[in-house]
Amino acid sequence: MLFKSDGLPTYHLANIVDDHLMKISHVIRGEEWLPSAPLHILLYQAFGWDAPKFAHLPLLLRPDGNGKLSKRDGDRLGFPVFPISGNLKDPKTGNMESFTGYRESGYLNNAFINMLAFLGWNPGTTQEIFSLDQLVEAFSLDRVSKAGAKFDPDKTKWFQQQYLKATSDEDLAQMLKSQFNLAESDEKIAQFCHLMKERATFIKDMMEEGSYLLNKPTSYDEQTVSKKWKQDSAALMTEWKSRLEALSTFDAPSIETAFKSFLEEKSLGIGAVLPLFRLLVTGAGMGPSMFEIAAYLGKEECLNRMNDGLAKLG
Repeated sequence: MLFKSDGLPTYHLANIVDDHLMKISHVIRGEEWLPSAPLHILLYQAFGWDAPKFAHLPLLLRPDGNGKLSKRDGDRLGFPVFPISGNLKDPKTGNMESFTGYRESGYLNNAFINMLAFLGWNPGTTQEIFSLDQLVEAFSLDRVSKAGAKFDPDKTKWFQQQYLKATSDEDLAQMLKSQFNLAESDEKIAQFCHLMKERATFIKDMMEEGSYLLNKPTSYDEQTVSKKWKQDSAALMTEWKSRLEALSTFDAPSIETAFKSFLEEKSLGIGAVLPLFRLLVTGAGMGPSMFEIAAYLGKEECLNRMNDGLAKLG
């Protein structure tokens, strides 16, 4: 059927005419359109037009079974399916449903494109990170798989992590400022991003995981307190605080040198001192280099936090 009862053309006729008028040379679409390909070719022949080259790509499959990936799979398993957020009418109920996109979920556009390119295609090498220009150069249809590509949410996050880590501290700082109301200078925010991006997947993760860099801790990691804070910990940390106070240069290398010297003099291992230092300054049990954290906070802030922690933990 080429025309509907109201006289309007069906998709098949409209599609052919539209592509011909736009001088489309290649039609690359999902394999669910394979049954329509003979009809479309016959229409081109009937009009006496040259048909474009047709290529049918394998479907994107749900990660936990067989079948085409759908919005409901994303809702059920907790990942986006669409590039951007929007609304869509449910074909079964007729109700409008909202959905979240990759952009609004915090994915960087280049990470999303890189991930999408690898669903059903591979370059024939071990390289996985490609810029858009590199993808254009490397892509060829003969490297597209004939089998459906199973979507992997964890691999998608891996691409996001790689691109976030590769983004400059200055660019990340601008992204962070656009999402959060920060009073710090651009330079200070860039330093914050440098410290936190190695452990983050999304921009918001840096704020959630590194809040202690912007605000003094109000609580202290219970597991670290239970395992590491002993009867002599306060005296040990008071002595280490005195060493920090005596430093004339308060940068990461100087703090690290003083720390190693302190351990050697006390015949102590790193695990006996560093977790306590981190606990007092950040309230956390894990995180980036404590020497870089201390340098970022500055001498006065670092010592004040240690005093506060010693007062609370005893």
